[in-house]
Amino acid sequence: MSRDWALSRFGPKTVLGVMAAEPEYGPALRARIRPLITGVGPVEAAAAVAHALAELRREAALPDLIVSLGSAGSRTLDHARVYRVSHVAYRDMDASVLGFPPGETPYPRLPAVLALAEGPAALPPARLATGASVVSGAAYDRIDADMVDMETFAVVRAAARFSVPVLGLRGVSDGRSDLSALSHWTDALAEVDVRLAEALDLLHDHFTPAAPESA
Repeated sequence: MSRDWALSRFGPKTVLGVMAAEPEYGPALRARIRPLITGVGPVEAAAAVAHALAELRREAALPDLIVSLGSAGSRTLDHARVYRVSHVAYRDMDASVLGFPPGETPYPRLPAVLALAEGPAALPPARLATGASVVSGAAYDRIDADMVDMETFAVVRAAARFSVPVLGLRGVSDGRSDLSALSHWTDALAEVDVRLAEALDLLHDHFTPAAPESA
């Protein structure tokens, strides 16, 4: 079966790149990976990743790692800089009226915050909150995280069903000012594309064994 995505190799590791939307997939990334484009939001991300991993499992070809990458919003982090996701939360989950802590998924008892795979030390870590809404302005006041997206938590949960770890890379595209037009997001994507490609190069070096020194 033909696919518009493919596994990549980073040193000894096979990697499935996962992105939400075509506008984030610019020329710098196209020169490096062919990611699975899931569609926007946690439902689309979970469905697409689970389907792809089920196919790969049938072929005995599950990847060693998923790299979930793309843009993110942040009111405090540097614009266009790429951050490694250290932890991710599901900001839409709130069963507190039933006695569960906000953010905790009650059945199963899933922690409110999940840790992601480690990566290159040169990429600064940041906490991410995933949800099904675009965050802007005062909406950041309700979120206990450094940045926001709409897919990573869902990618992590889908991948967990197949015991595949996830590393998250997010370039900050917006958040310092209110969003009122699509261009307020897309205008930054060309620079984010370049920075994400640089982060993938760091990741490749991180996983590639150093050549032995000659005698």
